Amino acid sequence: MRVVIAEDLALLRDGLIRLLGAFGFEVVEAVDNGPSLLRALTAHRPDVAVVDVRLPPTFTDEGLRAALEARKQVPGLPVLVLSQHVEQLYARELLSDSSGGIGYLLKDRVSDVKQFVEAVRRVADGGTALDPDVVAQLLTRHAREEPLQQLTPREREVLGLMAEGRSNAAIAAKLFVTEKAISKHTNNIFGKLGLPPSEDDNRRVLAVLAYLGG
Repeated sequence: MRVVIAEDLALLRDGLIRLLGAFGFEVVEAVDNGPSLLRALTAHRPDVAVVDVRLPPTFTDEGLRAALEARKQVPGLPVLVLSQHVEQLYARELLSDSSGGIGYLLKDRVSDVKQFVEAVRRVADGGTALDPDVVAQLLTRHAREEPLQQLTPREREVLGLMAEGRSNAAIAAKLFVTEKAISKHTNNIFGKLGLPPSEDDNRRVLAVLAYLGG
């Protein structure tokens, strides 16, 4: 599985190269700035890109901008964004483009090697990997808005787990209930949010998060 990495901190960049290489990924290029990232993504068309939000030369949203531009040129290009903090504007902008796998993780999650590698694989496979803190802030931001007020506490909990990219079976195991019960909750959630039910885990998560992100 071919990967492009964009990270301006040399130690973290080298660490990501070694880590992903140890798990069978082929890092085809690792860059440290936005313009180089755009060139690398369009040239290599990797299976997944692992991208820091803030890159030279502006150190604002250079990494994300380059990734979004690359997705315009290579539709569906899977991108996993790494960020130091929860930045809702960046999360919403990434989620608004629902083609291909997407992810948004805090850099602290890289220390959990298994979780990080699973997230990279999930995004490469066209899925969604969102940091629980990002999900929590998106939910909190909209907690006072309709129709989220209509959700029960359990439905809100299920929605948060859905937003992390979990399947119904995984949510059921997490909450120690049956998969049938989770299916009922998800149908209720979609009904209250005015979203059509879907058996496609990635599409349903993107739909809900797009709604939450405004």
